[in-house]
Order: sequence, then structure tokens, then C-alpha cells
Amino acid sequence: MASLHTNPLFSRLESAQRILVAGAGGGFDIYAGLPIALSLIHQGKQVQLANLSFSALEGLPLDAWLAPDVAVITPETALHQAYFPERTLAQWLALHGYPSNVHAFSRVGVQPLRAAYRALIEKYDIDAVVLVDGGTDILMHGDESGLGTPEEDLASVAALAPIDVPERLVVSIGFGVDAYHGVSHGLVLENIAALERDGSCLGAFSVSRNTREGALFVDAVAHAHHHTPDHPSIVNGSIAAAAQGAFGDVQFTSRTRGSELFINPLMTLCFAFELDGVARNCLYLDRIEHTHLIRQVSSAIEAFREEVRQRPPRRIPH
Repeated sequence: MASLHTNPLFSRLESAQRILVAGAGGGFDIYAGLPIALSLIHQGKQVQLANLSFSALEGLPLDAWLAPDVAVITPETALHQAYFPERTLAQWLALHGYPSNVHAFSRVGVQPLRAAYRALIEKYDIDAVVLVDGGTDILMHGDESGLGTPEEDLASVAALAPIDVPERLVVSIGFGVDAYHGVSHGLVLENIAALERDGSCLGAFSVSRNTREGALFVDAVAHAHHHTPDHPSIVNGSIAAAAQGAFGDVQFTSRTRGSELFINPLMTLCFAFELDGVARNCLYLDRIEHTHLIRQVSSAIEAFREEVRQRPPRRIPH
């Protein structure tokens, strides 16, 4: 049990030396894990970065592939592709003198994704995994009125659930962002309370711009925005804006034109959990276990949603 003056997440990772920090939901999710990854690097840990990728990995050369469905992305990978968050992050890491390889998982179903995770974990002898979601849909049980975009997040959880690693943790940052995808954050709080009751919640801490890692995160998001101007990350842009003290309807990209944003300090909170607890509370995880394609994951979730009685949205009365 951690003391109040220590951070439970980092206390759980104290004895780990080779840690995988992975983005669960694709796109720019790995950026949401950057503050934690940098903190671990600054503590002298060996950290590998990975992300479930939305980029066009199929055309990468054979020598880019560590194993089926997991490629090693460097600052020089596929420079012709405009949208490539893993490469953009690799370029930022190199610019700041950090190890610059970022691993990219193919957007596949649970079985091949699990094999890819196993290959990566075995390659680097990983003794802890931190799975990061930019947003909160990774915490949805499946019976909520809106799930956001859970396919990739829960495929990642399901892929890691049976893999034997000493520590497997889930971090969710960006509270409130998924409201624009139909998520009720009153229900998110209810789900976090359930994880607290079963002993799987490790508390929360904020990413502050006044920390070295927080300042670097803000810089990395600005770098990504500059290099991907047509498709910047709304989630990480929101978190970075909140970390800089922005509040309310602060528009930082044309992608949100026509939407009223609510940038606020809660977006900088990292909620940490044991992965086993998140997996145990997902009501349809068994339905996606034998999937090979991401569209099979989507179909299985849709079929489950037709059978389950949905919890209505829950208003936060404050």
C-alpha cells in the first residue's frame, strides 16, 4: 500500500525496469501516455512506446516489422505519409534527445493483437505495461447509454488481459472529452466508483505544466499539431490547453468548428487502474475474445448492445 505522499501508479512501477507504455485507442493516444513515459525515463527506467495505429502500415518495408502486426517506427519512416502520429512522435523524441523508436500495432482484432503484444513484450523482456487511453471510453462497461469509440480500447484491454506480466495498468486522461462522442461522464464516475469498490482504482493525479514532463507534453502536442495541421489531436489538444490554464469554449483547431468545447482542469487528471479490474468490469469482453479483424470487434459490440438494457445518462449535479 502506497503512502499518501507518494503516487500509487509510480509506486506500483517502482520495481519495474523495462516498461511498455502503449496507446490503447489508436490515433494520437500514445501522446496521452507521454508524461508518464517521460517520468519513467527520467527515473532511469527502460521505456518502450507503442500505439495501436490508424496509419497505413501495410506499405512499410519488411525490415520495419518486429513481428506480424507490430512495426518499429523511426523518425525516417514513410515520410510521404502526411498522417503518421507514431512517426511524428519519433521525430519529436529525437529532437529532444530521447530514444526515438515508437512501435505501431496494426488495427486488428484481439487474437492477432495479443500475438503482437506478446512478441513485443518478449523482445524487450517487459516487466510492466501501462495502457493509456486519451479519453474515458476505455472505462465503459458496455451497458451505458453511449460508449464513445470503444473498439480499439477494449481490443487492447482484451489482448493484454491473459498475458503474464508482473504489472499491467490502465491510465485514462482527458475526462470530459468523450462527451462529444455521446459518453455520459456521470456514468464514467459511477464506473470509477465501481473500480474503487473492487480495489482496482489507484487514484488520480494531474499533469501540470509546472512539471518537466507536463511542459514537454505541451511541447510535443504543439509539435504534432504543427506537423499534422489537417488532422490534429482534439483529445491531446484539449488536455494541453487545460494544462495551460485554458477554460471553456477554447477553439484550437478547425476540426471542432461548430461544437462548443468545455476545456477545464479535470482534463489533466490521470486516473489509474489495474488492468484486471477494467477487463473484469467490461460486460462484453468475452464476445470479442476470438476476433481477428477490428470490424468483428465492432459487430460483436453492436450485437451485445442489442441485448443489454442500457443505463441512462447520469447528470453531474454540480
